[in-house]
Amino acid sequence: MARISKKRKEVLAKVDREKAYSMSEACELIKEITTTKFDASVDVAVRLGVDPRKANQMVRGTVALPHGTGKDVKVLVLCTPDKEEEATAAGADYVGLDEYIQKIKGGWTDVDVIVTMPSVMGKVGALGRILGPRGLMPNPKTGTVTMDVGKAVSEVKAGKIDFRVDKYGIVHSAVAKVSFEADKIQDNLNELLTTIVKLKPTAAKGTYIKSISLSSTMSPGISIDTKTFAN
Repeated sequence: MARISKKRKEVLAKVDREKAYSMSEACELIKEITTTKFDASVDVAVRLGVDPRKANQMVRGTVALPHGTGKDVKVLVLCTPDKEEEATAAGADYVGLDEYIQKIKGGWTDVDVIVTMPSVMGKVGALGRILGPRGLMPNPKTGTVTMDVGKAVSEVKAGKIDFRVDKYGIVHSAVAKVSFEADKIQDNLNELLTTIVKLKPTAAKGTYIKSISLSSTMSPGISIDTKTFAN
């Protein structure tokens, strides 16, 4: 049986497993219980009262986090030559079309977000089996299939993220870095949760947000009182 280190015991002792914390308390506590030597991600898991197997209960959307994610997001823009300058000026890391399509077919997926244009979706769609499982497939609903590629790149770089409920009815998302001030973590978290609430499917019955758990890389989860998050 693996032994629990002294530091780990101290961390676990700070979290009351029986308590549902306020959002402000949770955002303060997450900084206290993170002991990694690197700047850990702050993640949230939101369990929803939906059945994602039913199309009318799918929850998916985008949100612009007020303070960004703290992550250097690598963006690939697959576009025609006339849009390349616009994409580059907006801060895209990689810009092109056919050469990157061939790279992706060869197994290259070293990016976080792919932005493209409606006119080239015929080519990009052929990459679905590679990009789909990795969550990289551009989608008009998330703003990554657009003629305004410059705006799309700028929004992603500024902290726009997309999210969707998984097959278990849970939305998982990174909302900040642990180096953020607690109030900035709270601002980002509140923005995501508010957006999820706005996207409540009309077909969803009963309790919509069942639980909220905040954690960082390798930290225990902190339960947040679902009734107080908007405050």
